[in-house]
Amino acid sequence: MSHHLDSPLARQDVRLDLTDLYAFRGETGTVLAINLCHSLAGDIPTPGYHPEGKYEFKVDLDHDGVEDLTYRFVFGERDELGRQGLTVHRITADPSDAGSVVVTGETEETLDGEGGLRVWAGKAGDPFWIEPDVLHAVGHAFQDGTTVDLGTWTPDQAQNLFAGHTVYSIVLEIPDAELLDPAHTTRPIDVWAVASLATDAGGWRSINRIGLPMIHPLFTQFNEKLGDDLNDGRPADDLDTYGKLLTHEIAGVVRAYGTAADPEAYAAAVVRRFLPNMLPYVVGTPASFGFNAWNGRSLTDNAPNVMFSIAANTPVSLGIGKESVASKPRDTFPYVPAAS
Repeated sequence: MSHHLDSPLARQDVRLDLTDLYAFRGETGTVLAINLCHSLAGDIPTPGYHPEGKYEFKVDLDHDGVEDLTYRFVFGERDELGRQGLTVHRITADPSDAGSVVVTGETEETLDGEGGLRVWAGKAGDPFWIEPDVLHAVGHAFQDGTTVDLGTWTPDQAQNLFAGHTVYSIVLEIPDAELLDPAHTTRPIDVWAVASLATDAGGWRSINRIGLPMIHPLFTQFNEKLGDDLNDGRPADDLDTYGKLLTHEIAGVVRAYGTAADPEAYAAAVVRRFLPNMLPYVVGTPASFGFNAWNGRSLTDNAPNVMFSIAANTPVSLGIGKESVASKPRDTFPYVPAAS
């Protein structure tokens, strides 16, 4: 899975479990989208967005792993129709500041802010796909330092675990003027998202942090403490904190396959791509999350094949692709699939 039910903390309340992060070119600007509250969790007593939480898109403009711009979403309680009020804050200084309110409204409606800012939050289809047997085999390989053992499984048995499932989405379209210098038509940025919960002491606890896809399926399926740890902190500290561990795990799989003369050197190079855990994107360009480069992530990019194969240094395929998604992404705002 990309981030679905990825850690003990996230599973305690799936309204704070960020499953996927996307960044791509929209109709009028740069689209940032996150999904959460996956129906795979079963009967959720109160689905939607946590009224005591906050959901933030973080944008790093100078590649130092520290946010320069934050869009914070907070939600009210669900009404009898299942709708929630929402407020969006734009923060350019200390992320502990409240910033300025740029959008207010309700879920399930397209909301417009100044300068072309657009917001939508509501129930949607999950555009992501995963094959459960491949998923678990990859998790075992990186935990145990072995090849990916699929046993008697063959691609003709592949199935999408998420077919027909739903999520709750938050979609933000940022106008070009907000992110681009007037003298340029493109700009490289790095993006991540955080879901946090208010504490009794008056602060906030980070429940989920997401940047690149598939980091958790690779490294935390059988290491739940690491799952919680990776959801805390900030990207700027990732390489120092987790670099040695992830290098060791990647090197173990590469050594088992025998696909690099120096598995540690290969692993170290991959970890420098993975960390800091942020999704790179060049504003003003088409998104593509592929083997050659990562430029944002569209709603139809095959992130599992890419990340599993790069980490293992050998082809790892799910045997399925976007054709397995039951509800297809939309061409127009809010882009995410309609809930089936």
